[in-house]
Amino acid sequence: MAENYFGLTDTGRVRTNNEDTFITQKVMGNRMVLAAVIDGVGGYNGGEVAADIAKTVIIDRLSGLQGEIIPGMIDAFKLASKQISDRKLEDKELESMACVATMALVDLDNNQFFYAHVGDTRLYLLRDTSLVKISKDHSFVGFLEDSGRLTEDAAMNHPKRNEINKALGFTSQIDTDESFIETGQSPFLPGDMLLICSDGLTDLVDKNGILDIITQNTSLQDKAAQLIDTANANGGRDNVTVVLVENDKTQQRPQATMPASPPIKRNNETDDGITPVRPKQQNTEPELKHKAPMGQNKNSGLTLILGFLCLVFLASTIWLFLTNQKKVTPLGQAVPVVQKMRNTDEVKLQDAIDAFKGDTLVLSDTSFKQPIIITDTLHIDQDTLYVRVKGNITLQRDTAYKGPALSIATDSKIVVLDNLKFKDFSTGIDLGNTGLFLKNTQFINCKLPVQRKYDLPDSKPVNADFPATKVNPQTAKPQTPVKPNGAR
Repeated sequence: MAENYFGLTDTGRVRTNNEDTFITQKVMGNRMVLAAVIDGVGGYNGGEVAADIAKTVIIDRLSGLQGEIIPGMIDAFKLASKQISDRKLEDKELESMACVATMALVDLDNNQFFYAHVGDTRLYLLRDTSLVKISKDHSFVGFLEDSGRLTEDAAMNHPKRNEINKALGFTSQIDTDESFIETGQSPFLPGDMLLICSDGLTDLVDKNGILDIITQNTSLQDKAAQLIDTANANGGRDNVTVVLVENDKTQQRPQATMPASPPIKRNNETDDGITPVRPKQQNTEPELKHKAPMGQNKNSGLTLILGFLCLVFLASTIWLFLTNQKKVTPLGQAVPVVQKMRNTDEVKLQDAIDAFKGDTLVLSDTSFKQPIIITDTLHIDQDTLYVRVKGNITLQRDTAYKGPALSIATDSKIVVLDNLKFKDFSTGIDLGNTGLFLKNTQFINCKLPVQRKYDLPDSKPVNADFPATKVNPQTAKPQTPVKPNGAR
């Protein structure tokens, strides 16, 4: 039987050196297949050194892995990051080097795989004829694409598509931030295939083009070669690396039988069977132990009672909503404030926001006094804006001011605030239907940190989804985008 895993790398048509590398080998007593793609950054030679260090550490750490899989993979990434950082201290010519990596441990006997990921290399799962992107790109452009703000074509051609905000050897944050390394596990069924690749492929070949190639009835070697040839034919601007792993067991097609009871969907399991790794929690849901005997009509009375309670709840909700609407300032109406001349730092900050035309606005505490006293609302009107603070900047309410610190326009699509502090405001941030993402943002003595006002059509049917906000209890350090030194 031919090997069911294969990797291939190519320098491309523009570069003279290859900063990519990959791993395809059996580990843990030949029980699992280790597959990985590592992409070095940091200029000529530096990227190659970082990638080679990571490759060596990952193989050494996982070859004889004992115990839990995911913690072992996390440990391998942390060790690789530390060794790269140590090497940078020894050699100043390599001080800008780092690498991104995606790896998978594939347990073919038990039909499952585990993965760990940092950066913008990618992991895909092919099941039947559907190609699912498992990993998230750790970059601002990747974030916009994954959240639906950018199309795949727009992301592939974005001028900042290769600026990443997570890498091995770039920051010590990997040791303190549990979310720095993306991990998970999934069923790996007979007929499934994994694709791990560098951005040299995905920047030049779209998802449909990849799918067309890997679903052909050819060997893994031919698929890998054709993927690289296609990337090179489309320009070959970067090194290109692909790794393929296939579960080549015979697909089982059991005959359909009438289930004894409805299938139960496990907690946290998505429709495609991918289960993110999360801390174990004790199941507190009561177990259903009793079943009404056949022939009794208890359900009809219970249904009537539940229906009546639902109507009462709906009526009270509408009444509370209408009552609160009278108290809330209508969307777009200015909050009355005491008129006062704005201070120099406040004007400078608003001018910096208004004049900025790019994606990422970087604010440094060396340019502003601390704290910045806010006497009137700061406004963000851009379609998309990432505000990143270097150092310590605190927005503090003037004692005579009663309005919000920051107001985001209703037609803005997405705003990211990174490492900013709000102090003593009744309302920290006021926004409408904007997508707002907070990173390491602090609200100190703020009665209402964020107030969202939805602008909905009057007297018309509305179909809308109001997602719940999820707050990470771990305080994350700010992530600085990596600007590759001409190497990516």
